[in-house]
Order: sequence, then structure tokens, then C-alpha cells
Amino acid sequence: MREASSIDDAVSGVPPIACSTLIEHADHQAALQPWIPMECIQLGRGHILAQLDSLDLNCQQVVRERQQAAIQKFGLTPFNICTLSYCTPNPAFRFSELGAGDDKTVFFMPANTEFDLRVPAGVETNYISLDQQEFLRAARVLNPRGWEHPPTTIRQLAALQKPELREVIDLCFAVAHAASARGEAPDDAAMRHLLVQATQHLATLAQGVHPPPSRTAHLRSFHICRLARDFAEHRLEGDELPTVFDICCEVGVCERTLQYAFRDYIGMSPMAYLRLLRLNRVRAVLRVSSPRGTTVTRVAMRFGFLHLGRLAQDYRRAFGEPPSVTLAS
Repeated sequence: MREASSIDDAVSGVPPIACSTLIEHADHQAALQPWIPMECIQLGRGHILAQLDSLDLNCQQVVRERQQAAIQKFGLTPFNICTLSYCTPNPAFRFSELGAGDDKTVFFMPANTEFDLRVPAGVETNYISLDQQEFLRAARVLNPRGWEHPPTTIRQLAALQKPELREVIDLCFAVAHAASARGEAPDDAAMRHLLVQATQHLATLAQGVHPPPSRTAHLRSFHICRLARDFAEHRLEGDELPTVFDICCEVGVCERTLQYAFRDYIGMSPMAYLRLLRLNRVRAVLRVSSPRGTTVTRVAMRFGFLHLGRLAQDYRRAFGEPPSVTLAS
């Protein structure tokens, strides 16, 4: 992970509220967003995974991610934290069972919600995390009909005020970096006020808070693949290598159904996805290991890579460096 820039503490001992970071490892992309527990898996090729800009305003966090290699992100929103987010429209983007929508779409994700995103290379995502109780209290006052029964799952909002929200987020990042250039601390109270106004205005005019029309086949694919991924992760945690047969037996579907579900869910075959899971596990272990304590061969064998030459090729193609360099660094 390489730090591109940060708002240095204007007063000694005060941590920066804004930073911009080039990310080289999927686990760092997750670790830089500690307010929402998540796991990231690199799906696409490249040494640089993303550029992440963030503002930590105590009760609000603003994050912009410019994805350079495709990634999968999954986790659970904490108690009383909701998010409003939007992305570059892309047909390959998926927010749990929802697609990217159009240029007017904003996603609302409530507290205590499981999420699973597929973010293709070239997509920019932006989100604000908010105190859900405060947000919903204001939303019900401003738009009682729309928010009387707020969503309990991820929903697409047809938000005419999306350009205003985007403009406010751009402004906040510009203010923070301008203050950094002057060696000053940014006015976080003013930024919080701007964000509250923008999110409340969006809640006032947001439409389509209610569930979208049923998409039974897509939801079934999503459910099948979540079960499959959880099973595969559990087996890998125990140093056991799952097979497609194992997954079919566990989930209770035939191989053809599993193939279709994975194509719909993540855009690749189950075998390709399992191999990427294992490659990501190899990378995670190598990054925290010492060359004195282990070898690439030992880690590769642990995750079922018997052909070391093929592993080296696939690893370099995925992560932009050979496994030996990851271990040495």
C-alpha cells in the first residue's frame, strides 16, 4: 500500500481526517474502511488495485474508490450505520442482488445488512456512512410518505438530487486537499454541515424507496453463490480444498445450475472463482509471513497449487508481481 497524500495533523497528535491511498492489496482496501467490517477479494489483474480517498468526520465517513482491478467486497453494516452510495454506471457492477442502475441511481443500505459487491475495473464508487437513527428521523420529517416504512434491505433510490450529492462530495475532498496544501486542518464542521444538507435534500425528493419488482432468477443465483462462497471459505479456513462437486452437494444444486448462477453472480465459472479465492489466500499468507519462516512452495502446496510454474504465472498476472517478491517484502 502506498500513501499518495494525507492531511497531516495541523496540531501535534491529531490524526488526519482525509487521506488518498494507492492500494496494492485487497485486505488493505478493507482495512482502510474499519467502520464497516468487510472482506475484499481481488478478481481482476493488476499490481495496483485501486485509489481510495477518504474523509473521516467522526459521525460521517466519505469514501471514494477508483477501481483499477476488479474486486469483490462483502461484509455487514454495523448497528445504526447506514450508507448512501452511487457508482459509475456499468453493466458488470453488482450491489448484492442489484445492478448499477442509471446515472440517477443512489443506493441506500441500512444498518445490520449483509452486502456483496462486484466492482469492475474502471468503476468509481462513492459512499457516505451515516448515523441511521439521525438520518431516518430527518427523512421521515422531510418525506413522511417515502420514509414512513424505511427499507430493511439494500434499495435503489431514483434520486434527482444525485448531482448535488456528487458536487458536495467533490467539494469536501477539494477543501480537504486545499487545506493540506496550505498546511492547515480542514474545517470538518463545515463539511459535515454540507453533507447533512445534501443527504437530507436527497431524502426529501428520493423516489422508489419500496422494493423493486421481483427478479426471481437473479435472486436465486445470488443466494446459491453466497452459500457456495461461504462453504468454500469455511473449507479453506481449515486448509481443505473445496471442489465443484463438494459445493454442488452442499448447496443442493447440479453443476449446470451452479455454472449459470456463478456467471450471473460474478461473471466467471465456479472453477475460476475458486482458483481466485485460493490465489487471494496465498497472497494474504505470503504478505504476513517471513522468508525465514516459510517458502512460496509451502504456502502454494497448502492451498493446492502443485504446479509452481503455473502458480507463478497466474499470480503475476493477477497481482502484478511474482509470489517470491510478495514474501520478500
